[in-house]
Amino acid sequence: MITINLFETALVTAIDVAQAVIPLLLVLLIFQILFLRQPVSYVSALLKGTLIASLGLWLFLMGVQIGFLPYGRAVGEALGSLSHKWLTILLGFVLGFITTWSEPAVRILCDQVEEASAGSIRKKGILVSICTGVAVFVALGMARVIYHIPILYILIPGYILAIMLIWFTKAEFVGFAFDAGGVATGPMANTLLLGLGLGVAASSGGQTLLRDGFGLVALIALAPIISVMALGLIIRLKIHNWG
Repeated sequence: MITINLFETALVTAIDVAQAVIPLLLVLLIFQILFLRQPVSYVSALLKGTLIASLGLWLFLMGVQIGFLPYGRAVGEALGSLSHKWLTILLGFVLGFITTWSEPAVRILCDQVEEASAGSIRKKGILVSICTGVAVFVALGMARVIYHIPILYILIPGYILAIMLIWFTKAEFVGFAFDAGGVATGPMANTLLLGLGLGVAASSGGQTLLRDGFGLVALIALAPIISVMALGLIIRLKIHNWG
């Protein structure tokens, strides 16, 4: 069982948030002094927004570390001990979809894509595409741990497929497909799903956590690249057929 020291976790998380936010704030203030020279009210709003965002980020990261990480690992240990291994793969698919659906960064990207495309690319379609891609690759990650499949057997063909899709999909989808690979590996994936992979590796037996418990995030990063570009290819084919 994983035990968490609440005070230590709060302190470490606060330090991490400060290290992430303060350099960015300093850069913005330097731009304000040298180039922007906006009114004092602008700087005041920037400082207030930074404080609120930092507090929200601290609370969010505290929540996922206290709640999702230990429970993700506990769920992974339970799944890894199932006698019917196909259930582990199936439940990995379900958890991958739901976790990505809950990822704030993914929703922000989908909103920005719809806004930048003036509504021609619907955020719901992109969201479902990303979630489905991650779900498939989380299921592959569960299979990799259970059946001792080297991760390169999945990553190399996956990136070859991604490179091939670049030449056939709609150009509008290529850029944010790769961006989607970055946002999908947000705090939810790095806590719940990483804990899930570690739990399955720990309970499956005969494996090391370093070799088999990690690597799931790499698969999650690849998944949206393929699924979003595949969506672009489908749309391109539909447009061609209708034309």
